[in-house]
Amino acid sequence: MIVFVRSLIFIALFYLWSILTVLAILPMLLAPGQWMLPVVRFWARVTMTLVRVVCGVRVEFRGLEHLPTGASLIAAKHQCMFDTIAPVTLFTNPAYVMRDSLLKIPFYGWYAVKSGMIPINRDGRAGALRAMLSLARTRARENRQIVIFPEGTRTAPGTTGEYKPGVAALYRVLGLPCTPMATNSGVHWPAHGFLRRPGLVVYEFLKPLPPGLEREEFMRLLEERLEGASRALLPL
Repeated sequence: MIVFVRSLIFIALFYLWSILTVLAILPMLLAPGQWMLPVVRFWARVTMTLVRVVCGVRVEFRGLEHLPTGASLIAAKHQCMFDTIAPVTLFTNPAYVMRDSLLKIPFYGWYAVKSGMIPINRDGRAGALRAMLSLARTRARENRQIVIFPEGTRTAPGTTGEYKPGVAALYRVLGLPCTPMATNSGVHWPAHGFLRRPGLVVYEFLKPLPPGLEREEFMRLLEERLEGASRALLPL
């Protein structure tokens, strides 16, 4: 019952805080895109504080010696919405690969476009992949971190989704090291439902995979390391 009540309070505060933020920064749609990131970081830090104080959900970042700062590729395990919030406080200039349908959401989509995110049409096949890769190359030339969720959607803790070809295409075209980011976030912030369970959410940056690996080897190593590290973070 305590978890239920605390989760309800957090959800109310989170959406109130988010609504106030998106309304307050509307004028920034007329400003340069790079001005948006500090605001997003501030929103994310306040959100992390809210979930810690109200729900007892703490966050720890590990493997920071592997955290890339310039142009790079980050392949992240995706278990919940929190995966798009907490890591933003660390990245210097991220560009997330995201479903193009999200750009149709009022406010959220406007700010995503302004921030230079990388949309992809999942139903567009080869043409959509080429467009995504072209934009990703542009973002890499801007010295940004390209962040992609290889499974393409959220998965429950301890489960593995199908690793999509987009991450391999990005790895090949960009010619950059790929840093896996493991997590156990779904244990405390489930993908579905509103309960926020107290405990420690860990985001762990793993040793980068060097550029130039063959596609099959790259996909095998990425899945092995990312899934293995994420499972190791789960409670016994």
